[in-house]
Amino acid sequence: MSSDQPQDPASSQSSDTRPPPARETVSRGGSLAWALLLSLLALLGAGYVGWRQWQQGREAALARMHLAALDARLKTLEHGLKDRGAEDVDTRDRLLRLEQAVQPLRESLSGQETRLRNLEDAVARLAQKSLSAHDTLLLDEAESLLRLGEQRYALFHDAQGAATAYALADQALAAVNDGAYSGVRRSLAAERQALLASRPADLETGVATLGRLRDSVATWPLKPALPADKRGHDDGAWARLLHALGGVLSVRRDDGTPLAATDTTLARELVALDLAQAQAALLAHDTPGAAAALRRVAAALARFDDADPGVQAAREAVTALLAQLAPAPPVRLGGALAELRNLRAVHALQQAAPAPAASTGTPP
Repeated sequence: MSSDQPQDPASSQSSDTRPPPARETVSRGGSLAWALLLSLLALLGAGYVGWRQWQQGREAALARMHLAALDARLKTLEHGLKDRGAEDVDTRDRLLRLEQAVQPLRESLSGQETRLRNLEDAVARLAQKSLSAHDTLLLDEAESLLRLGEQRYALFHDAQGAATAYALADQALAAVNDGAYSGVRRSLAAERQALLASRPADLETGVATLGRLRDSVATWPLKPALPADKRGHDDGAWARLLHALGGVLSVRRDDGTPLAATDTTLARELVALDLAQAQAALLAHDTPGAAAALRRVAAALARFDDADPGVQAAREAVTALLAQLAPAPPVRLGGALAELRNLRAVHALQQAAPAPAASTGTPP
């Protein structure tokens, strides 16, 4: 059969409705997937862009709100500054008026200050004169007390009295309103300490002790005489002769001591006299005389009974008084007095120096 022959329509229709090949189906499916993916991406991009625009719009709205708030605050500040400027102007005006009103008061106050300064100067001069007179009296008193203490120690060896005078002088110097006399007070304190260290026993205590000893002398027993069996036995001719003449002639030994062992009344009277002499020497500040009298009392106590408590107490008291009356090295006084006099002379020269200059500066 040749190709020129017409084909059957049924056969041609059947040939058109045949399914396409498999490759074409796959290509169409891939294109659809790509189209869906692209549309999804486009949808996501559009959503992101819309979200970003919404965010920007919100931020812009917030920024506009902040700007509006700032603008309102600026306007408030401007109004406040304007009001403050007006108030400042009013304040300056008031200050100017106050200054104009205060100026006369300042001038009067300046005059009052000048008058007050003049009054203060006058009062200071009067106070200086009064203080100068007060200090002069105190310095005179201190100088007199120092001189009194020095003379009392030199004449009577009364260290206690001299120390008391020095203490009073130190009190007078302490009341002086001038620190230049502190060196004098140090020298005075050193001399007073030396006096207190070298002073003898307390006068009242020593006199009272001697008075008690004088009252108790009458109760002191003498040492008992040796018994006859201890004197020794001598059957010679001379012994019989002495024994025979014993009722007619009595021979006793004198050892040269001021106390007689057989005369109790005389021994006690002599001790009482020595104690009274020691008392008088202490009252007269005669330390060597008191010590000599106490040494005689100590020697006389050897005649009394050592076993008696009164004699033992008397011996201890006499020994203690002799230790207290031991001679001490003399104290050199006068340094504080000389320093005080020199310092007063220097101050007198300083006060007298400006007087000629003041007198030459005044008109005739």
